[in-house]
Amino acid sequence: MFNKILIANRGEIACRVIRTAKKLGVPTVAVYSDADRDAMHVRMADEAVHIGPSPSSQSYIVIDKILDAVRNTGADAVHPGYGFLSENAAFAKALEKEGVTFIGPPVKAIEAMGDKITSKKLAAKAGVSTVPGHMGLIEDADEAVRIASSIGFPVMIKASAGGGGKGMRIAWNEREAREGFQSSKNEAKSSFGDDRIFIEKFVTEPRHIEIQVLGDKHGNVLYLGERECSIQRRNQKVIEEAPSPFLDEKTRRAMGEQAVALAKAVGYHSAGTVEFIVDAKRNFYFLEMNTRLQVEHPVTELVTGLDLVEQMIRVAAGEKLSFGQKDVKLDGWAIESRLYAEDPYRNFLPSIGRLTRYRPPEEGRQQDGTVIRNDTGVFEGGEISMYYDPMIAKLCTWGPDRTTAVEAMADALDAFEVEGIGHNLPFLSAVMQQERFREGRLTTAYIAEEFADGFRNVEPDEVSARKLAAVAGIINQALQERASRISGTIGNHRRIVGHEWVARLGEREFELTVEASADGTYIRFAGGGTISAATDWVPGRTLATFNIDNHQMAVKVDLVGTGIRLRWRGIDVMARVRNPRVAELARLMPKKSPPDTSKMLLCPMPGVVTSIAVKAGDTVEAGQAIAVVEAMKMENILRAERRATVKRVAINAGASLAVDELIMEFE
Repeated sequence: MFNKILIANRGEIACRVIRTAKKLGVPTVAVYSDADRDAMHVRMADEAVHIGPSPSSQSYIVIDKILDAVRNTGADAVHPGYGFLSENAAFAKALEKEGVTFIGPPVKAIEAMGDKITSKKLAAKAGVSTVPGHMGLIEDADEAVRIASSIGFPVMIKASAGGGGKGMRIAWNEREAREGFQSSKNEAKSSFGDDRIFIEKFVTEPRHIEIQVLGDKHGNVLYLGERECSIQRRNQKVIEEAPSPFLDEKTRRAMGEQAVALAKAVGYHSAGTVEFIVDAKRNFYFLEMNTRLQVEHPVTELVTGLDLVEQMIRVAAGEKLSFGQKDVKLDGWAIESRLYAEDPYRNFLPSIGRLTRYRPPEEGRQQDGTVIRNDTGVFEGGEISMYYDPMIAKLCTWGPDRTTAVEAMADALDAFEVEGIGHNLPFLSAVMQQERFREGRLTTAYIAEEFADGFRNVEPDEVSARKLAAVAGIINQALQERASRISGTIGNHRRIVGHEWVARLGEREFELTVEASADGTYIRFAGGGTISAATDWVPGRTLATFNIDNHQMAVKVDLVGTGIRLRWRGIDVMARVRNPRVAELARLMPKKSPPDTSKMLLCPMPGVVTSIAVKAGDTVEAGQAIAVVEAMKMENILRAERRATVKRVAINAGASLAVDELIMEFE
């Protein structure tokens, strides 16, 4: 075993590796940039080394700085995590030259599989099904358009190096091919230092299913089942699960055997993932091989009982795998939801800032036998930086079957408190409630199809609305009774609190009565219907459990002025509970109109304006690109909504803007 492991990474994955290293009794070294000086992985490690400024191009992906940290700390092994240098052959070679063990695959495998063009050729040679495409390098946008047209739209434009959705675009026509080529090159160069691009046919109605492989240095290679990763946004995985609800045993075995054949063809050892596109008829095609630990590895760990990081460390130390293919059993079902710092109400644009509240649900085995796991690298009070990937945490649940695992995830998301930044918890909760998701009818176009107009606040159905009205009634009753008991009042003048109320949730109103008795609290609705309720909520508590008709609900509660903000199952509603007379008067109040911003281009997210394509006096057409904003390593092209004339450009290229800051005005 090693004497000391340096983790050449940050955030969640660095914390994940440190936890396993501690379990094995191996000291760890963290590296950090200026932005990560107070990060969790720095606190967790036994040692920490500063490696430079905040941008990853000046710190985490500078090989010489990592090597200096290795030399200065005496680490004899390096775990690269995922992203950054994890699939960089030059980095692995440099470590080998230093006599330091790279906790990952051999250099030749990284070179062969890390280049998507080479990997597809090798996959075809090894008998693995591949997608039609152009595997040669593409020099410019004109050539990209010609190649895309010859293959036939739609096509996928992809960076040859890297992964994680960076440098990847789908083009449905020549214009999108031209723009996608340039954006892919820019993102690839920024993220991986390699702007080579290739093009392949985009399979319609595809599922993204990947096989986890694990090999040792003694020629043993196994597959550990599959992961369904079809729910993606901008080619970035959002929800994953193991196993896939779509595969049968025959297809699973065929995919696994092809993945193992490919791994053996390149002399692979360590953990790796072979990704496939699977069509509606269960035909599968090789997509790429990731020669590293995947972000979504926890779901495989939950259904196999294996610690993949531990296996990587043991394999790197020269140990043989202690089990064979016949020993690999898939037990139960696991779901992973990626919690991102992004605003789902603004087309999932990145969000940065301080986590004023960060309280995940309790991890471990629950009373009902399900399991909750939360892999994270942040903490309450910490900062979400604009320099790195926006993922905050990976919330995972396990259950004996898929339905149980999904329900456990829905409950866990309800119990997850995050404040201070925009985040996608409401969106994740909404997906868990969708009939299509629960039935397992997934494709990589799931989000685009189910949320074609973007994500909007989930509207409660009648049953959910009545439950939330009951919750609001209970909270209001508790607040009113507490207010009536304030000290210092005149004797015999204590306010009598009524029990009849009108609860308004959006456009719905519920007339109800809140009655407390020896055997519990009852909410009776005008027109019929009674709900029994109990709760542990007290004023000041932001998360409370409500037992509504013997069903547990974890509801986030915020008191905002005279309103009660309730969040549950993706629903975010402001409830106002008034006595009948006040409710009658409130109906007569005029509604305030929102400000008119129709002639303004506002920054949709915090980021840097990298370019402005127009000037004052220019006429723009609908759909024309007029500015580019970059945040969290992603380029976002802003387009004109309609034909207009630019009246004023308020900022210059290079400006750092907050959400809703003015970029330009139109006449």
